[in-house]
Amino acid sequence: MSGGASNFEALVVGSTWRSSGRTLTEADLVQSCMTSTDWHAIHADEAYAAGTPAGRRIFHGSYGLHVALGMATHFPPNGDDIIGLLGLAEWNFLAPLFVGDTVHVEIDLAGKRVTSDGRRGIVERRIRLVRHDGKRVQEGVARTMLRLAVESTAP
Repeated sequence: MSGGASNFEALVVGSTWRSSGRTLTEADLVQSCMTSTDWHAIHADEAYAAGTPAGRRIFHGSYGLHVALGMATHFPPNGDDIIGLLGLAEWNFLAPLFVGDTVHVEIDLAGKRVTSDGRRGIVERRIRLVRHDGKRVQEGVARTMLRLAVESTAP
């Protein structure tokens, strides 16, 4: 809600949130190859991938990051308050993603602060991308800038 009150003030450090699930498809894998222009056989050749430790084609690590950040956009709520991602830290790739995996994100609000001009807030979220079997596949910390509600001082 642009122009409305920001929910920044209501955010409680230590709070947690979990997204709904999303199943990764063959179309997702092809799109990842197309947009990255990375058609390495581990992503695009089932026969080749069958002979690797994973035993089948895997998604690009960056695609998991892409999905995790997209799902994380819904926390904190009110996406109109989001100005942009400021950075990632400690992002780790823990396990591969495969076509047919259903994933969700789990988020812990690790910190928040108001910028020096008082018009924006920074939230720090620990994000975990979790597969349907409970395995954490990626995790890290994302810092995001939010617009704050600013009271008008005009007469």
